[in-house]
Amino acid sequence: MPATQTDSSPPGGLEPAPRRPSAVRPGDRIFSGLSKGAGITLLVIMAAIAVFLSIRAAVAISANEGNFLTTFEWDANASPPYFGIAVLLFGTVVSSVIAMVLAVPVAVGIALFISHYAPRRVAGTLGYVVDLLAAVPSIIYGLWGALFLVPQMTGLYSWLDQFLGWTGIFAYDNTPARSLMTVGILLAIMILPIITSVTREIFKQTPKAHEEAALALGATRWEVIRMTVLPFGRSGVISASMLGLGRALGETMAVATVLSPAFLINISLLESGGGTFAQNIASQFKEAGSMGRDALIASGLVLFLLTLLVNGAARLIIARRKEFTS
Repeated sequence: MPATQTDSSPPGGLEPAPRRPSAVRPGDRIFSGLSKGAGITLLVIMAAIAVFLSIRAAVAISANEGNFLTTFEWDANASPPYFGIAVLLFGTVVSSVIAMVLAVPVAVGIALFISHYAPRRVAGTLGYVVDLLAAVPSIIYGLWGALFLVPQMTGLYSWLDQFLGWTGIFAYDNTPARSLMTVGILLAIMILPIITSVTREIFKQTPKAHEEAALALGATRWEVIRMTVLPFGRSGVISASMLGLGRALGETMAVATVLSPAFLINISLLESGGGTFAQNIASQFKEAGSMGRDALIASGLVLFLLTLLVNGAARLIIARRKEFTS
C-alpha cells in the first residue's frame, strides 16, 4: 500500500498568518514608567542643584574684590567681600591624594588576600569586618583621629623630619599634628573599606578558566594573580579608587575635627594649617552672613564640579571595562 504524503499547508494553499506580538502587560508599563520617571527625576534634581549653586555663586563672585581662584584669604563677610579658594583647593586635593596613595595599595592587598589566599572561614569573617568599617559614621572617625591619631603622629613626624626634613615637604616644627598629612592618613583609613569591598568583588569575577589555564601551564599562585586577576580587575580597581576619591573629596566632619585650619599653604605637609572645601563650609556656615553664605556656596560649586568629574571618570572606566569583557 503506497505511503500517503501528508501536506501540512492549510487548505487552499494559504500561508499561515504571522503571529501578532503579545500585548505589553500593565505591570511592565508601570515598571517602565517608574524607571523612566526615577531617571528623569534624578536629572532634574542634579540640574536644580547646579542651577541653584551657580546663581548664588555668581552673586558672591561678582561682589568679590579678590581673585576667586588665587586669593589666599577668606573674608567673605567684609564689606566689600574678599575671598578665594586657593587654600581650600590645595588642601582638598593634597589630602585626597595622600589618602589615595596610602589606601589603594593596602586595599588591593586586602582584596587579594580575601579573594585568593585566605581560607573560606577567615575570608568571610574578614570581609564582614571590612564591610562593617564602611558603615562607621564620619564623626566617630573624627573623634578617634583627634583623640588618638593626632597624639600618635608626633613620633612619626619627628622621624620624618630627622631623615627627610631637608626636602621641606616633611619638615616638622613640633606643633600638634593637626596637618594635611594627618587628615590624609585619616581619610585613607575611611576610604579603605570602600575600595576593598568593590575591589574584592571585582577580583572574584575573574573567569575561573583563565586561572585554571595558568595553573595548568605551571604558574605559581602569584603568577596567576599577576597574569589573570590583576589584568582582569585593573579597570575595576580604578573605578573603586574613584569611588573612594569621591568620598575623600567631600568628607566634612572627620576633617573638621582633626585639622587645625588656617588660610595659608605650607610647603611642609606636617605643619598645621590649610583647609578643605567641606571643612570650611561646615565651620563657617553658621556665623556667615548673606554674602558669606553665597561665598561658601560658590566654594561648594567647585566641590560639586570636582565630584562630578570624579564620578564621570569612574563611569567612563566602567564603560571601557564592559567593552573589554563583552
